[in-house]
Amino acid sequence: MTEERGKVVLSWSGGKDSAMALYELRRAGQFEVAALLTTVAETYERVSHHGVRVELLEQQAVAVGVSLHKIYLPHERCTNEIYEAIMTRAMLEYREAGVRQVAFGDIFLADLRAYRERNLATVGLTSVFPLWHRDTSELIQTFVGLGFRAYLACVDGSKLTEEFAGRPIDGDLIRDLPQGVDPCGENGEFHSFVYDGPIFRWPVPVRVGEVVQRDTRYFADLLPEAEPQSQAQSRPIGP
Repeated sequence: MTEERGKVVLSWSGGKDSAMALYELRRAGQFEVAALLTTVAETYERVSHHGVRVELLEQQAVAVGVSLHKIYLPHERCTNEIYEAIMTRAMLEYREAGVRQVAFGDIFLADLRAYRERNLATVGLTSVFPLWHRDTSELIQTFVGLGFRAYLACVDGSKLTEEFAGRPIDGDLIRDLPQGVDPCGENGEFHSFVYDGPIFRWPVPVRVGEVVQRDTRYFADLLPEAEPQSQAQSRPIGP
């Protein structure tokens, strides 16, 4: 008799750590990924912190074959208390639907992990960290080696120059990262958008548009290039 897989929701930004977490969850075979959960800036219709257009996020979710759950956050006066109240409601709904765990792509930020675990415990859920304590140099090399393709959507201007915004994640980028910048951007040095790889049934058509500065950050405006490939032309999802 086949053992039933536990339902898990994956915290999803559309970036490389989210994509690698989904890859590892599927490879482990222990979980049914019930949904991708992302927060969106209500005013701008863009992924929080990353600045990626919701339209691209929606196409991405279809391409990886998992339903997308968007939680809209107010742009102004979104205090931590407001954020936690919104997320608590969402987590309670998941629990009612049979979800028992939430997965995250965090790698080594212990304070953030503890914060997530405390909040989930209040609603009777637990956490999964598929990438926890992976060496970030090894992880980014594995990401590229597996055939994932991504662009840097946002960079911290105090750590990286404007020219890094919109660059593809590849061997050249890894070599060009300045000393002190984490190879996976785990300290917030950069955020990314993944448009193809082994978890995708087809690539998300996207191109790099204008780079704009907001405060100390540079955002590459990633633009939908064309209609996404039809499912009839899809390829099998791995692993």
